[in-house]
Amino acid sequence: MDLNLTLICGFLLILAFLVIALGLVLVYVMSKPCPDLSRYESEKYFFDPKKKESHRFRTINDPPSLALSVIVPAYNEEERLPQMLNEAIEYLQEKQKANSMFTYEIIVVDDGSTDQTTNTALLYTEKFGLDLVRVLTLEQNRGKGGAVRLGMFVARGQLLLFADADGATQFSDYQKLESSMQDMIKKNHSLAVVCGSRAHLEQDSVAHRSIFRTILMYGFHFIVWSLCVRGIKDTQCGFKLLTRDAAKILFSNLHVERWAFDVDMLYLAQHFKISVSEVAVHWQEMEGSKMTPFWSWLQMGRDIVLIWLRYRLGIWKIEDKPKIE
Repeated sequence: MDLNLTLICGFLLILAFLVIALGLVLVYVMSKPCPDLSRYESEKYFFDPKKKESHRFRTINDPPSLALSVIVPAYNEEERLPQMLNEAIEYLQEKQKANSMFTYEIIVVDDGSTDQTTNTALLYTEKFGLDLVRVLTLEQNRGKGGAVRLGMFVARGQLLLFADADGATQFSDYQKLESSMQDMIKKNHSLAVVCGSRAHLEQDSVAHRSIFRTILMYGFHFIVWSLCVRGIKDTQCGFKLLTRDAAKILFSNLHVERWAFDVDMLYLAQHFKISVSEVAVHWQEMEGSKMTPFWSWLQMGRDIVLIWLRYRLGIWKIEDKPKIE
């Protein structure tokens, strides 16, 4: 009898603990508001370093006027940014020489940096002109997802690519993404996303990782697969191409502004039944990463659980016809 009573009490204590834990999670989820999607007035303008004057950005609501916009989120990247921009501009110039109809722009989004990232990017504006390189300086740090989102909102391209400022991805692999995108467009997919992928490099990278980091990586993949996104092996590669219509729908609904924003974007893409493909790209580890292995993965894991939970509970709303100011 005493044993049964002990078991019952133990079961009730465990049940009470789970109820309290669930309650705390729900309180946390309900109390956290959606990120502020509005922009500061200054973030609607770009600077002309030659004339020392500001000009208002167009918005994604306007018809496209270029073939491609490249959005480069940058936080304290004054040292790594030049190499990435040099490689991108060299490739895009060669592409334009081969096809005079190809037009492009690069938008560097300074995500509230404390170094000279904005001034470094403005040197390229001064050298190549306002029509080719523009700098969007955010009033405060929003996170990589927030920087990409605001860059998307002022882009002029029919296709929109976001690429990391560290230059880890070989920029010439854009041709692979574009080819996959053109295949989808030929199938009348005006809403489409092409993801650069490092999945083919995973086995090699595991050989150079610690067991702890390998466990974190596979644990993250499992959480993403089980709760949010299936069919995409590498959700986190910072090299993705979108049609303009897809970018408008996805980034106006985006709620996660930091490392896990790619998962949020792809979760939304599946919700809207947007065509998504994955293309292998060249990639190399770059020094100076802003990610800390344990805490960044922990933050991403938390955000993924919250993505699933908040959308399921209806706390985060999804708009089929978004309005962007």
